[in-house]
Amino acid sequence: MPRRRLLYLLAVVAMLGQMAFAMVTTAMQQTPTIDEPVYLATAEVYTQQHSLRYNYEHPPLGKLIMATGLAFGGAHELDPAYPGSQSALGRNLLYESGNNPGRLLFAARLPMILLTLLFGLVVLAFARDVAGAVGGLVALALYAFSPDVIAHGSLATLDVPAAGMLLTAFWCAWRGRTRPYLYLPLAGAALGAALATRASALPAVPLLVLLAAWSMWQTQRARPAQPPDLAGEMPVLSMRRRLLASAGAALGVGIIAVAVVWVVYLIVDPHLRWTTPPNLPKPGGLKGLAVDWLPFPQAYRDGMLLQFKLELRTYNGFLLGHAYKGNLWFYLPAAVLIKTPLGMLALWAAGALTMIFIPRLRAAALYLLPVSALLLVVAMTGSRDYGSRYAIFLPMFLAVAAGTVALIRVRWVQVTTALLVLFVAVSSLRTFPYYLPYSNEAFGGTANTHRNLHDSNVDWGQDLARLDQKLRADYPGEKLWLIYKGSGVPAYYGIRGADPYSVPPDQVHGIIVVSDSRVALASVRLRALLDTSTEIDQVGYSMTIYRR
Repeated sequence: MPRRRLLYLLAVVAMLGQMAFAMVTTAMQQTPTIDEPVYLATAEVYTQQHSLRYNYEHPPLGKLIMATGLAFGGAHELDPAYPGSQSALGRNLLYESGNNPGRLLFAARLPMILLTLLFGLVVLAFARDVAGAVGGLVALALYAFSPDVIAHGSLATLDVPAAGMLLTAFWCAWRGRTRPYLYLPLAGAALGAALATRASALPAVPLLVLLAAWSMWQTQRARPAQPPDLAGEMPVLSMRRRLLASAGAALGVGIIAVAVVWVVYLIVDPHLRWTTPPNLPKPGGLKGLAVDWLPFPQAYRDGMLLQFKLELRTYNGFLLGHAYKGNLWFYLPAAVLIKTPLGMLALWAAGALTMIFIPRLRAAALYLLPVSALLLVVAMTGSRDYGSRYAIFLPMFLAVAAGTVALIRVRWVQVTTALLVLFVAVSSLRTFPYYLPYSNEAFGGTANTHRNLHDSNVDWGQDLARLDQKLRADYPGEKLWLIYKGSGVPAYYGIRGADPYSVPPDQVHGIIVVSDSRVALASVRLRALLDTSTEIDQVGYSMTIYRR
């Protein structure tokens, strides 16, 4: 038995170790993605000025976690009277204040990497509870080799922290079936942490509150109660006690979650100095009522109003080679289908079916499948078709569900499961260290993601350092034209590219480097330039190099 435990521990360490290596390597090689400078600057404002005025559309907790790393980054003091936007402030912090952007970026990314690894332990523990030791390893393998989780877990962004905290909340609610007075308060705290990171966790609140009540009900049901009377009826007092205990559990979880959100805002600014910005929409109907009745700080509610305002805009999209305006209801499922390893998709489906058709797993299914479906449906209604990261909760919740396949004691099922896990691992390792632009083999692999998707699926502005290395090594001294989409400053990395839009097309000769998201949504003029150029190279599978 000790030997088996040692081998199990070594397997867990090996999987999390490769994940840590992949994330650290990725974090060190990639320059800022589009969202990161804003989050870093906001985190510095939190700690230096205790002000909520920047990036209020997202709650503070994720940025406070980044601030724990930034404390060791050596950032210079920001100007409290800085007049620019949050995007300008992010650029100022990284490139215009004498700071080392690479050092600051890695310092902010490191806490997120550690948090992502901890969520791996939650996946393991949840799956072990539901499906046993082998099921735990299957779930952890799918999580640890998920290209999407590695890609976004290595960035200073909010998607993985919010999803991981939500997973933790549902795991604690599940454990509350046996030890409610320990785990249900923890479920409330984890739910509050998710809400204090991203408001997109709000749709999960009713589900978790109901499950907390259900867990308490199950606990009370399992305890010895007064015996039934001679007619076989359950005593009224016992039934009433269960109902009260369940209602108290639901209320307690909700109160703790709300308290966590308030504490997070008070950490940033103990005086909660906040003035509602002008021109925020005042939605009517259920949206307006929901915002008005939320028991959260005014800054949180105003952030939701700003998100509603952003959702009213029309954005550009790109799917399977076609550019469009607006949003497609099937975009997010399609993006997940493209960017998830094929073996993982198969095991997700098998795990979900296993939980539905095996009676003893149906209780556990309530803590995994409804929340996954609900969050996916809500995310599908969004107006921004920008990436599979909006469904980053799926590789977490469905990894746990997939672990239940290990409970099927049929030889061919066990062999097939092992082969699918191996297929996932090989597919993930083959894309190292280019996890952000990953797509599975059915859609041409990582090298072809830009032909099917854009934005954070493939090109989020992350490859300026790699572009500089490529130009120095392979195209020294050549005339360079650059069309870049991102938050980085090319000149900082030694890239001196001219703007091809600044001169007539017949004067554009030499090397043209174009971010793949710009290619996907190419204007008539850019398309004419590219059609008369020759594609010769690529950088990080996010930028294409042409010769004209």
